[in-house]
Amino acid sequence: MLIAGVDEAGRGPLAGPVIAAAVILDARRSIAGLADSKLLSAARRERLAAHIQAQARAWSIGRAEPEEIDRLNILNASLLAMQRAIAGLTVAPAQVLVDGNRCPVTRYPVRAIVQGDKTEPCISAASILAKVCRDRELLALEQRYPGYGFARHKGYPTRQHLQALAELGPCPSHRRSFAPVRKLLSVAAGAQGEGNDAQVAVRAGSSAAVACKPWT
Repeated sequence: MLIAGVDEAGRGPLAGPVIAAAVILDARRSIAGLADSKLLSAARRERLAAHIQAQARAWSIGRAEPEEIDRLNILNASLLAMQRAIAGLTVAPAQVLVDGNRCPVTRYPVRAIVQGDKTEPCISAASILAKVCRDRELLALEQRYPGYGFARHKGYPTRQHLQALAELGPCPSHRRSFAPVRKLLSVAAGAQGEGNDAQVAVRAGSSAAVACKPWT
């Protein structure tokens, strides 16, 4: 039976998309070392991602952009990214296993498994692809919007990121609905409304998505 594992990366960061992956492993080609992506080094994830892409029966990446996250909320945007990843599979699965406790809408039978990325190899594979893809996107955002430290913290609310956000203001890839960004914009709007010269500028630049390029 063909089973697709699905997982996402990027629910907690203040910037960038949420990325989901769907993977159908090939029972004839075992991939050693599959595990929850958070338990693996970056170098190990990169190597495993290449093996997964080369040996899986099918894999697909789905995403939801910051604008969609702000409009839908992060939970619904994550489910949308998963739905898009499943829809992109070139092989129809007989069942879909999703990490967590919520299932996206899909035409296939679907089941959620809490901590499934630790127990189901297909979900582990999906977690690795999603994490590697999203990390690469944040490296690209570092080049587009220097100064925030995206290459280091990958958009998570570290001290470095919060300090840069306060100094530079949000860039187009920041999630306006997330509390630190929302608070900053609210303070800036209040200052402008009072006629205060202080303001937080939004960093200029394209808000277009950074493409997750295929691994080579």
